[in-house]
Amino acid sequence: MLGVFLLLSLLSLVALVPPPGAPPAPCRRCCDHLEPEEGSGEQPPPAAFSHVPEVRTYINMTILKGDKGDRGDRGTPGKTGQEGPAGSIGPSGPKGAKGHSGLPGDPCKVQYSAFSVGRRKSLHSLESYQALLFDTVFVNLEGHFDMFTGKFLCRVPGVYFFNVNIHTWNFKETYLHIMHNETERAIVYAQPSERSIMQSQSLMLELVLGDEVWVRLYKRERENAVYSDDVDIYITFNGYLIRESV
Repeated sequence: MLGVFLLLSLLSLVALVPPPGAPPAPCRRCCDHLEPEEGSGEQPPPAAFSHVPEVRTYINMTILKGDKGDRGDRGTPGKTGQEGPAGSIGPSGPKGAKGHSGLPGDPCKVQYSAFSVGRRKSLHSLESYQALLFDTVFVNLEGHFDMFTGKFLCRVPGVYFFNVNIHTWNFKETYLHIMHNETERAIVYAQPSERSIMQSQSLMLELVLGDEVWVRLYKRERENAVYSDDVDIYITFNGYLIRESV
């Protein structure tokens, strides 16, 4: 241990000895760092630094950050770009729920006309023509069928469907016409027979405003009659508008 200490001491002395050929180091006194006395004419010692260091100011912007400003005005929209290619058709979606019913249409644009009447009493013909009258109403929209005259009055021009059903009387002839104004359009006929039967006739007519359609009972040489009773209705007369005129 003592040997190591002596070795370190010799190395320290060798480090203090200047190498050969080195310029002699200037001698400095212990008071050389002090300023010369005023009026002595001596120059002050050179500064410890060869130049003044540059001082740069650093400002921490996070400390100086102010409040958020108001939003600026919206800029002018740019030009519309070119239209891209059409995409492929996507898959069909599920069927939607049924919508609500719409509002009623204008009644002036869609018009209806229909009637259905019946007779509970039998009828025998007179010596002349006579209209078949009815005493029971099933349907009579807007009152277009006149129960007092037994005639339908056209108030909506167009194409109509008409039908008449009657029950014959035993041993009596049945002879009726479906009339368009005063013109016979279709006949309902049955010869006298031991058995009574149901007879029917139908047709369509194109009517103009004011036309009348009715059933006429006609007597020839033999007695003409139609059967009915107070319990059941055997005689009916029906009509309705298929399509109004344009």
